[in-house]
Amino acid sequence: MSEHGETVDGPQRIPRSRIADYAEMTKTPDAREAMVSPQKHGEEKQGREQRPPVHSQEPGREASAVAARKREFAVLLGEFRRTPVLVPLGDGPGPPRERGLLTADLGGVRFILAFSDEEALARYASARGGAAREWSYQTILGARLLDVAVPAAGVPCGVALDCADGEEGVVFPPVRGIVPDEVAVDFGSGTGDAE
Repeated sequence: MSEHGETVDGPQRIPRSRIADYAEMTKTPDAREAMVSPQKHGEEKQGREQRPPVHSQEPGREASAVAARKREFAVLLGEFRRTPVLVPLGDGPGPPRERGLLTADLGGVRFILAFSDEEALARYASARGGAAREWSYQTILGARLLDVAVPAAGVPCGVALDCADGEEGVVFPPVRGIVPDEVAVDFGSGTGDAE
């Protein structure tokens, strides 16, 4: 029996965003295989030992896998750009409209923290020990974050989506093809792909 989309007598299901589904698709075959049950893993191990090591396989296959992951990420990026996300406001003093977007610095790069829905924001708040306080946020289109907010940061900046969700989260680093070229950290180096 269903009440508001949830089963009454079964466990409640937390809704997942399409972005999380795309992020799962970008996992490498090795990461997917690690999720195989131990029993199945043991059964397949014997057959896998007969295969040549990955490094001895033809380079074309590896290049094809990299190209497939790039295409999957491009789909994920396109979906993010078209999707409104929740962006909490910083903890600074003053009314919400005067506070900046919530960010975190990691390895010399600032990341704007964005969340696909209120449940993802609540998981972040709980992980940070701030579940009891009120979190003010804005709803911003992903493209606007990447094209306007990132350049306005004035420092190397990207976007971290659903950062409290471990592997389910996605990082959009400040590189060409993701953020405007003039603020991409790889713009003058000749590295990275704009495709």
